Amino acid sequence: MSIWDYWNETDANRTNLRLYTPGRGWLAYSDKLDDEGSVEERGSREQIDSALINALSASNFSTLTGAGASLCATNEDGGAQAPSMSDLWNAVREEVGDAEFAAIRARFPNAQSGENIERLLTLCKIYLDLNDGAKDDDEDVAGVRAFVANAESTILRLVDFVGLGTDLDSHQRFIRKIGRRGFRKARAKLFTTNYDLAFEEASRRLRFMVIDGFSHSLDQVYDRQHFEFDVVRREANKEAPDYIPNAFQLYKLHGSADWRRLGSDVVRSRQNTDEYRPVLIYPRSSKYQEAFDPPYLDMMGAFQIALREPDTALIVAGFGFNDDHISSPILSAIESNLTLRLVICDPSFITSENDLRGVDPDPPAHTILQQQPHSNRFLARISSLAAAGDPRIHLINGRFEDLVDAMPDLIGETDRERHVERVRVLRDNSAGQA
Repeated sequence: MSIWDYWNETDANRTNLRLYTPGRGWLAYSDKLDDEGSVEERGSREQIDSALINALSASNFSTLTGAGASLCATNEDGGAQAPSMSDLWNAVREEVGDAEFAAIRARFPNAQSGENIERLLTLCKIYLDLNDGAKDDDEDVAGVRAFVANAESTILRLVDFVGLGTDLDSHQRFIRKIGRRGFRKARAKLFTTNYDLAFEEASRRLRFMVIDGFSHSLDQVYDRQHFEFDVVRREANKEAPDYIPNAFQLYKLHGSADWRRLGSDVVRSRQNTDEYRPVLIYPRSSKYQEAFDPPYLDMMGAFQIALREPDTALIVAGFGFNDDHISSPILSAIESNLTLRLVICDPSFITSENDLRGVDPDPPAHTILQQQPHSNRFLARISSLAAAGDPRIHLINGRFEDLVDAMPDLIGETDRERHVERVRVLRDNSAGQA
């Protein structure tokens, strides 16, 4: 049994969270009670609540999510799910066929160990760059080029799994909590490396406004200036307009399943033709270089600026710190921005399933001793700062959906939100009776 088996079998709940406490280890969320129900040892609930409230209350609030945040977005009846790296590997192999897939792997000996689609596509990309001047009838180059095209189209198909029936409960609650943040402050900024449309679809269901760099006209065209715009309500009996509540900015650092390059423009579309080319940074080591091409450059620039703002907070969930071009700016901001508050939630801090589950029949320890240094070099360095007592950093062991359950609602549900929900129920009932 692996640690991931534990998480796959565990329902989302804030009580799954554990906070790292310097000198002690990973403290359980709930209090430890004795046989009579009295508190024997305090849990980390108050500390986690305080860290999250302070983060959401910061003058400048940002959050970063990665692939781990999409795993809780599920479709019923065996429908498409958020793909893992192994899912992408298997899907590409099935798409091109075992024989061709084996031939491509044989061409690159460094791709033989493990099922790492990112490494394989990286080697293919390097090979094509080195043979850029090859003749059109070079079968070897043509074969690798065709493989890359098939792999990328397969990846695009798999990451576009969000539909009308997708369970997005955690994403909707997350958006409610960051989008309701006091609208007199700077809008919350949601940065994500995910291609899927989970946050967009969740926002649509909630009727929350998404400011994502695209125009509100047909066709929707991307322009970095649109991030500088905001949305206000102008009423006839008021001289000055009011900022509308329930809005946030969305930055998709690696592109999106519904972005296409049309000539010199990036438009929102799902057409797949030579004219409409997907705008995605596919899994490979050249992500660092590609991230500094437009429109990704705008997203990365906004991310780096956000990290250096005074009185700023960043909540990270579902991001494994495996992308250097995103992890390095975070580490740099920790070193240079004394007002930065950082909360990182990740299920990989504790690596033993027995520690989390407990060894039968004993329950898990209230405080789990500090693990070995994290295998990820960025998380290892950040963990060392937390261990040294840096009060700006809070490390939490858990998943995106567990953290969402623990995040507070700083502002209660508005009359408009209640009205939207009543209308939705009315329409659903009417549709069911039709």
